[in-house]
Amino acid sequence: MKSLLHRLKARLDVDRRLVLLYCLVYFVWGLAMNWVGIQLEIAKFEHWWQVFTCYILYMVPISLLLRKLPFYAQYAYGLVAMGILEFGGYYFETSYAYPDNIIEQTFGIRNFALAMALFFAFYFPLGNWAVGKLYARIT
Repeated sequence: MKSLLHRLKARLDVDRRLVLLYCLVYFVWGLAMNWVGIQLEIAKFEHWWQVFTCYILYMVPISLLLRKLPFYAQYAYGLVAMGILEFGGYYFETSYAYPDNIIEQTFGIRNFALAMALFFAFYFPLGNWAVGKLYARIT
């Protein structure tokens, strides 16, 4: 157990500029996705600050932990992380799914949260790739 905690801590021990870049990219990405969800009447956060808690406090540390893994592994672990997040968001009613939205029309109401988790799991490998490219250009 000590070895696992040591490895996790080591993966989170990164340059502060990298963490700041993750936070900036993910916060803007989160605001944009929430806006798109509202405009297309798919889903939204009940409160604007949830973008901060979900994208910065939840997704950034997970991205840092997964960043050195292959794409498929980042997606697989990201799917678990997003499944938990989606389940919690709709269970605690902190996320709102618009009735009869395009995802429900396409995949059915019972598959909405699953479809969202499957889609948002791509954030981890894509976010790590994008931030890695930006970080390499900046430093």
